[in-house]
Amino acid sequence: MAEGNEVQIPRLKLGNEGLEVSKLGFGCMSLTEAQNSPFSVEDGISIVKYAFNKGITFFDTSDVYGPHSNEILIGKALKQLPREKIQIATKFGVQKSGFPQTQVNGSPEYVRSSCEASLQRLDVQYIDLYYQHRVDTKVPIEETVGELKKLVDEGKVKYIGLSEASPDTIRRAHAVHPISAVQMEWSLWSRDIEEEIIPLCRELGIGIVPYSPLGRGFFAGKGVVENLNANSRLAKHPRFHGENLEKNKTIYTRIERLARKHQCTPAQLALAWVFKQGDDIAPIPGTTKIKNLDDNIGSLNVKFTEDDLKEITDAVPIEEVAGGRSYQGNEQFLWKFANTPPQN
Repeated sequence: MAEGNEVQIPRLKLGNEGLEVSKLGFGCMSLTEAQNSPFSVEDGISIVKYAFNKGITFFDTSDVYGPHSNEILIGKALKQLPREKIQIATKFGVQKSGFPQTQVNGSPEYVRSSCEASLQRLDVQYIDLYYQHRVDTKVPIEETVGELKKLVDEGKVKYIGLSEASPDTIRRAHAVHPISAVQMEWSLWSRDIEEEIIPLCRELGIGIVPYSPLGRGFFAGKGVVENLNANSRLAKHPRFHGENLEKNKTIYTRIERLARKHQCTPAQLALAWVFKQGDDIAPIPGTTKIKNLDDNIGSLNVKFTEDDLKEITDAVPIEEVAGGRSYQGNEQFLWKFANTPPQN
């Protein structure tokens, strides 16, 4: 196992507007949606403080996590930390969550009201990075980003981001106001953004924030080494369900073997693979366990060559991954379907 105790977490710039973050971020969703055991606000604050003390300054939340309680928790943690040294990312746009009633809203009025509500829950004067969580395909992206631009001008938001946005939407949004980061699922078994999204972001100078870089915990052993709680939402995910999970266990076995070769854990190998994709990438794995957080930090110490990188990539042929990367019924919210109507 690559140790994380003495790792200096590097910093990098996302986009061209000046946003600087720790190369390893922290996804906060699990702090209020822990599936396997009760997790208190005090525990959540404790792990955020621990992450900061280890060098992580980039914390990712959303108004829909909890719902709402995640931002409140992060706000309480911020009171015990130096605000000016932390980059808070939060999101708006998912007005109602849960299949089949998920509703997305990108109207200017909703953008503003969501921002004001997030500022209040976080109890901060500004949001460092404000994402559109999912694209509203009924509202021209120019209208949504136009309102975000006003919030930047007013000092309530510093930088703008998009999540699960199509190439056309990213390009049109960036023309209204520079986009600093695009958040997308990216991991060894979710690589659909590599052909179009990644080259476009690099053409426009937009940073990339991979969510679920450990395959929703699969490469840390979820569903393989560690059985899923029957009540866990993840147990309903196509890749963790029934025959698909049995097929995918073969992939985990390959990664486990390669991890032994590189003297690290499977999770560290998978996260190190993401880091190796470029210097404009800040993944945001989440956890409720200090041990896993240290494991993630230790991934920055994992070294491998271009040949090693190819061997690891080849160990997870995308055509062999069983199951889609989205929960059934939510496929319409993925980037390939995230175009918006033209502006009048």
